[in-house]
Amino acid sequence: MVKVNLEGCNTFVSEAKYQEYVDKALNALDVLENESGAGNDFLGWKHLPSINLANGLVDECEAIRDSWKAKGVDLVVVIGIGGSYLGAKCAIEALKHPFSSLLSGKKDAPEIVFAGQNLSEEYICELMDLVQERNAACVVISKSGTTTEPAVAFRIIKQYIENKYGKAEAAERIVAVTDAARGALKSLSTQEGYKTFVIEDNVGGRFSVLTPVGILPIVLAGFDMKAMLKGALEMEEQCAKRCGACNPAVQYAAMRNLLYDNGKLIEILVSFNPKFQYLGEWWKQLYGESEGKDKKGIFPASVICTTDLHSMGQFIQDGQRILMETVVTVEKAQRNCVIEADAQNLDGLNFLAGKHVEECNAMAELGTKLAHIDGGVPQLQVSIEKIDEYNLGSLFYFFEKACGISAYVLGVNPFNQPGVEAYKKNMFALLNKPGYEEQTAAIRARINK
Repeated sequence: MVKVNLEGCNTFVSEAKYQEYVDKALNALDVLENESGAGNDFLGWKHLPSINLANGLVDECEAIRDSWKAKGVDLVVVIGIGGSYLGAKCAIEALKHPFSSLLSGKKDAPEIVFAGQNLSEEYICELMDLVQERNAACVVISKSGTTTEPAVAFRIIKQYIENKYGKAEAAERIVAVTDAARGALKSLSTQEGYKTFVIEDNVGGRFSVLTPVGILPIVLAGFDMKAMLKGALEMEEQCAKRCGACNPAVQYAAMRNLLYDNGKLIEILVSFNPKFQYLGEWWKQLYGESEGKDKKGIFPASVICTTDLHSMGQFIQDGQRILMETVVTVEKAQRNCVIEADAQNLDGLNFLAGKHVEECNAMAELGTKLAHIDGGVPQLQVSIEKIDEYNLGSLFYFFEKACGISAYVLGVNPFNQPGVEAYKKNMFALLNKPGYEEQTAAIRARINK
């Protein structure tokens, strides 16, 4: 269960003003629930937890997991970019043992690696060094099949798998998550006989973590997707309530918009657990792509503490007062490590003897909160009990629902991304893509001046 605590904003806003924004957030919730706002044809994500717990999708993904396990697959390359990889990457990084690939002993699940999220030649070559040593399979995620970064990666991975295992076996080792009826990847999947899962037209990429886009890689990594969906279902129900005091998505959306209108233009997502590094990456896409348009929007950034207190901490504490922080707090650590006394005490740390490392971490979090508030940075707190599938599902859905509400309060369409195409047009022209001849000539003239 996600809980929101706004006491770290009390010295920055009045209760009366906050209640005004709660009313705005409740009105935005009505628009979202009634499906009457801009982008209302992209609201298929709202009921994914309840739908996907009942439709057998997880069982289908588990069948692929079991089939590949029988083949001895120990490496799965997941190809996608943006929302087609960030949710799965976030979940897997949060849930896995960070040193699992270095530990001895038999692995219960294949290692999941990602491709198609960049155009780095060094990255793809180094990835292929690994693929060539392992028993590999591939999940390719693309609605169209023509997005440049994943399409390039898939062409390379596909050719390798076909060359190594043969085309018939390759068809057993490649799964596509794509459009139901159209697009290059759908056509190829039909032609080659790949198992496919559908990206529904009414779910945008950044809201797709609870579709096959996220579910299949998470299941293949060995995690309990049904528990994740149950956590999301709890938030689906809680975040539908028209209640300013009991709906955490309404509370979060209201406060961050009030702070934005008070000049807090940048929101930093903070965690004191390194397992949440990619939560920050997933969250930045969700909010940046949903709200950053029409010359509006809160700029999303992220830090991992205490690490980044030794780099970004100075700016947060003393830089321009245009920041707010949202701290994702994990209430319970799931491992124990006690600090022992040392006879020499050369480091002066015997005052910590007998304490758990996580107690030090919690006090660092509290001390940072007080320091930043005193320094002029309001702080919103989002807390979960522990890092597991159930709580992670809850957190995913909470941030998605709050994002839809918040963007409607801001006055923008949460579900389009018109600015994403600008770089692609220039890139295609510079790469001499057929049909871009006029743009190529114009750009060449511009850069050769």
